[in-house]
Amino acid sequence: MKTIGLIGGLSWESTVPYYQHLNLLARDTFGGLHSAPIVLWSFDFAEIEALQAEGDWTGAAERMADAGQRLAQAGAEVMVIASNTMHRMAGHVEAAAGVPLVHIADATAEAIRADGSLHPVLLGTKYTMEGAFYRGRMTDLGLDVRLPDEAGRARVHDVIYDELCRGVITSAARADYVDIIDHAVERGADSVIFGCTEVGLLLGQDDVGVPVFDSTRIHAEAAFRLAAAEALSGAS
Repeated sequence: MKTIGLIGGLSWESTVPYYQHLNLLARDTFGGLHSAPIVLWSFDFAEIEALQAEGDWTGAAERMADAGQRLAQAGAEVMVIASNTMHRMAGHVEAAAGVPLVHIADATAEAIRADGSLHPVLLGTKYTMEGAFYRGRMTDLGLDVRLPDEAGRARVHDVIYDELCRGVITSAARADYVDIIDHAVERGADSVIFGCTEVGLLLGQDDVGVPVFDSTRIHAEAAFRLAAAEALSGAS
């Protein structure tokens, strides 16, 4: 199995599920004491969040590219950014690392289309919801991505940074997210994208009446398939 380079700490709260999913997949696929070969670069998220808030995406791209390069030097053969928002600079990371990067929007869009959904509502940071780098990519793949209204987008974003990235899970936030999803469904959405890697810490399929696509889990599964492809081919 190829070594996975994981850029985490964006925030670390969602890096933990990535690490867990990847290792569970390795154990369940290969059996015994197998786990996934992973090299991890974990940022101090306060530094990255400050760059986001300032709109310094060039500075953020430089930091991300440096992390990708360091992981490649440490032996990474497949690159994973454990964040939806920071895929804004996915191209910089892949170019600096020189190894294939598994794009979270591509993997999530593929899962949505395979399910037969076409009109998902996207929940994520304001940068992900309102930027073209994510929705535009999904649109190119044939999806009609919906957004919450302005107040809904603000609430989704604030919960992510003020609560989920700090390990705070509340029933009030869960109820607000469900209400935002319900309103989107009333307006024609047929599914929901957990388009921030922390959203799955708050909600699950049992909380929502339409299909849920958790980008964290989907992304980890796609990365594992790529990293394990040669090993599985050889086994067969």
